[in-house]
Formats: sequence, structure tokens, C-alpha cells
Amino acid sequence: MTIDEIIDFVAGLDGVLTLSPTAGTEWPEISWGDTFFYYSPDGVVPTKTQPFATIVTKDYPGEPSSDLNRPNAFRVNIAAGKEAFIEWTGHPPRQQAIDVDYSVTDTVLPHPTYSSAGWLAVVDPGTRTGTTTRELLHTAYDRARSRYERHSGSESR
Repeated sequence: MTIDEIIDFVAGLDGVLTLSPTAGTEWPEISWGDTFFYYSPDGVVPTKTQPFATIVTKDYPGEPSSDLNRPNAFRVNIAAGKEAFIEWTGHPPRQQAIDVDYSVTDTVLPHPTYSSAGWLAVVDPGTRTGTTTRELLHTAYDRARSRYERHSGSESR
């Protein structure tokens, strides 16, 4: 899968706001070149909720390395939730994984920083994880949409 294929897939879901910060925008420099997906049918970037998925093109400071300094490397981060997290890792989100190599490609892994919140990650999704990545992205989308609908009419954003 390419970054563009993932963006096209997620952006094609109803109510998704895709944010791709670049130089010269209001977004922090660390986010330039990355992509953030929100469920936001009004097209406004939510201020009180996290994206349901991201694509990052560099290792972030303070995170274990995913070796994203390689040419064309990227990582898809997915707020898949507890059930999917357990299914893919074999343990609950709050149980710290031991000896995870976060640079392994085309493999579903706990997120290097946000695993305790049920986030999963895939570095350079390919033939082994392409379908799974799409399914997990749809799961995260469904969760974000449900959360939005539960809180619509309240100040949850």
C-alpha cells in the first residue's frame, strides 16, 4: 500500500476530514508531511478529540524508532480499540509489550507510544497487511463516528 492509497481509502469514508499539514500552515513543523484523519462531517478540525488514524513519515521525538528515516517509509497509526488490539497483539492495551521491534514492516504492532489507548501501527503495509490495515482503519472510523454521534449536540469537540 502507498500513502496515497491509504489516504484515498480513508478520505472516501463519509464524514472524514483529512488534514495534511505542510510548511507555511498553522500546524507545527513536526507534523509537516504527515496525515491525520478525523471524523468531522462539518469539515472543522476537532479541538477536543484525537484523530482516529494517522500516517507519519518520520519517527517522533521520544518514541521508540520505527526506522522511518528510510526512503518512502511510513507508519499507519490506528485507534483500533481494545478488542482489535487484543486480537492482534494477544494482550490488553494497558499490558506493556516486551521486546517489540517497532521497525518491522508489513506487520500489525502495538503503537510505540499509544498502545495503552488501544492504538495499533503498521510500518509500510504491504501484501500481508493491506487488507487488515483497511479493516482496522474502518474499525477506527466506525468507533470515531459512533463517538461523534453519541456526543453530537454536546460540547465534546
